[in-house]
Amino acid sequence: MHAVGHEIADLFYNMTESDLFELMQFFEYRQVPSGETLWHSGDSSDYVAFIVSGKLQVKKDTEFKGKQVVVGIYSTGTIVGELGLMENEPRSVSAVAIEDSVLVCLSRENFETLIDQHPELGVKLLKSMFLAVSVRLKKSFDRLAAIF
Repeated sequence: MHAVGHEIADLFYNMTESDLFELMQFFEYRQVPSGETLWHSGDSSDYVAFIVSGKLQVKKDTEFKGKQVVVGIYSTGTIVGELGLMENEPRSVSAVAIEDSVLVCLSRENFETLIDQHPELGVKLLKSMFLAVSVRLKKSFDRLAAIF
C-alpha cells in the first residue's frame, strides 16, 4: 500500500489489512491536479475512482448546448464512475478535480479478474461500493426533500 494506507482503509468498509493488501494489487494509484478532467460525458466508461483525498465535481450536460449542471461534489471517502464497472455505456456525466486529489482506480478488466480470482474479496468490495452509493443516494433524497 502507498503512504496513504489508512485513508485507503477508510474507503473500504469491513476489510482487513490482508484484504486491502490483496485488493490494492488490482487498483491504479493516481494523483490528479485541481482543474484536470477525469472524463467527459460521452467518453468510454471503463473504470471507477475511489477518492482518497481531494474533491471532484460531477456535471451533467443540459438540453442547452454547452451548458452543464453540477449534480454532485464528491470528496474523500466516496466513489465516482461506479457505473463504469457495471455497464459498457459511454459516461453520462463529466468529472473534474476541483482540488488536488488522490484516487485509487479500478478498471473493468481488473474488476473482472478480481471477481474471478478472489470472489469473496469481490463481494466485500461490492458491499463497500453499495454502501457508499447508498449513503450518497440518501443525501440526495435529503437535499431534494429540503427543496419542497
